[in-house]
Amino acid sequence: MYLADFDIELFLRDYWQQRPLLIRNPWAEWRNPLEPDELAGLACEDAVESRLITTDGDVLKMESGPLPEARFGELGNSPWTLVVQAVDHHAPAVAELVEPFRFIPNWRIDDVMVSYATDGGGVGPHFDQYDVFLIQGLGKRRWRVGPRCNSATPLLPHEDLRLIADFEATGEWILEPGDMLYVPPCFAHDGVAVGDDCMTYSIGFRAPSRAELIESWCEHQADAAPEEDRYADPALPVQDNPGEITAPALNRLHAMVMEALSDREAFARWFGLHNSLPKYADADWRPEDPIDQKEVQSLLAQGIPLKRNPASRFSFIRQGVDILLFVDGHCFECAEETAGLAEQLGAAHLLKVDPALCASHDATALIKTLIDQGSLAFEEED
Repeated sequence: MYLADFDIELFLRDYWQQRPLLIRNPWAEWRNPLEPDELAGLACEDAVESRLITTDGDVLKMESGPLPEARFGELGNSPWTLVVQAVDHHAPAVAELVEPFRFIPNWRIDDVMVSYATDGGGVGPHFDQYDVFLIQGLGKRRWRVGPRCNSATPLLPHEDLRLIADFEATGEWILEPGDMLYVPPCFAHDGVAVGDDCMTYSIGFRAPSRAELIESWCEHQADAAPEEDRYADPALPVQDNPGEITAPALNRLHAMVMEALSDREAFARWFGLHNSLPKYADADWRPEDPIDQKEVQSLLAQGIPLKRNPASRFSFIRQGVDILLFVDGHCFECAEETAGLAEQLGAAHLLKVDPALCASHDATALIKTLIDQGSLAFEEED
């Protein structure tokens, strides 16, 4: 599937991170990529993050998965919603939904959350800290959008859900299959199923907070600092009052911290590693047996395409003519023909590389490593 009627440049200029936008079925041909029973099956698996939201009068209740299969038969006629996270990691057809949105850099893309709701089902009025495209897959959903919120926005008391206390809609639409609603960060929104068999695909984007960056970068630099790297004050003058922390001492202390944190090259390498860490660290996508490098050479020579694991995160940073490739928390220094390969890996989910690359030891070694760590595979390996 691809977006046939969507002005990307106009969207980025006038809407991205600025205001919501309703987009009526922009697809060349919309096809719902996942059946409701398949979604329910994923919600029963231990390795999949899922939630079930039910109603008790006017109160929403949440249960965390994995859910027993029998639970769905107990739900009755009251409205309910099933939400499953990172479905693109498990369903190739859902992973394909992400491809048309690659006009946003890979490092900003998170995953595809899928929800199924019966008539009247929803998760309540809320706001997210990230951009999201809400794609209607099956059935209909009424979306209401409100003003921009922040940490001071009053919330209802609830153990599991962050529900806005006084939600006032400024816009309202009913979405049908193929329709999309873009919601920027912090805008209030509320979706309610209109009829049964309502499925919505939420393509979310990552936005690290300043606090997260500061905490993680400082922790990284602190761990790397040698024990003997300490404050020093040679030629210390006698001061009038020993209780004073003097300005020269504060200047030296501040300089110690800022010097460690202002290394941009070190920050770039750290951020590439930090940002490419898998979302679900317990997931192991490695093949049962390591691939032989000669087999890599043979398959490349035959023109067999390579495909990225949908759960893997690929990005790169240029360093002159060389490239630092970051994949699933690992950094690979790439030069010459391997740098070109790294760019290809960052650009496309499925790629057919030049068969001549089979003669490059460094390139085939990189491919072997990525296959062995479960980030990459040859297309024939299904």
